[in-house]
Amino acid sequence: QVQLVESGGGLVQAGGSLRLSCAASGRTFYNYAMGWFRQAPGKEREFVAAISWSAGSTVYADSVKGRFAISRDNAKNTAYLQMNSLKPEDTDVYYCARTRTLVGSVQHLSEADFGSWGQGTQVTVSS
Repeated sequence: QVQLVESGGGLVQAGGSLRLSCAASGRTFYNYAMGWFRQAPGKEREFVAAISWSAGSTVYADSVKGRFAISRDNAKNTAYLQMNSLKPEDTDVYYCARTRTLVGSVQHLSEADFGSWGQGTQVTVSS
């Protein structure tokens, strides 16, 4: 199993930017896809973005497309989520996750494919 620790959350005004980091330890990143999810109180966890090991395959939720960018630095065992043009509706606890098996493409993944999860980091966007 891999251990994932998110950081970089905080309070930001609408229209601002924030970058989340997800540091991984344990098993190698090789061929494991990474994803970001978010969850608000009383809501189900929702998908935000995912990226393949090679970074050649990415996918975004429609709600964040064009505003968020997922990336990874395998040498540092770290994944990132750059969030721009933040909106109050982006207020959530954000979680990073890694697939439970080796994955080449992120185009057809489901939440059940992610087996390792971080503890979450709070993002609050004020209006």
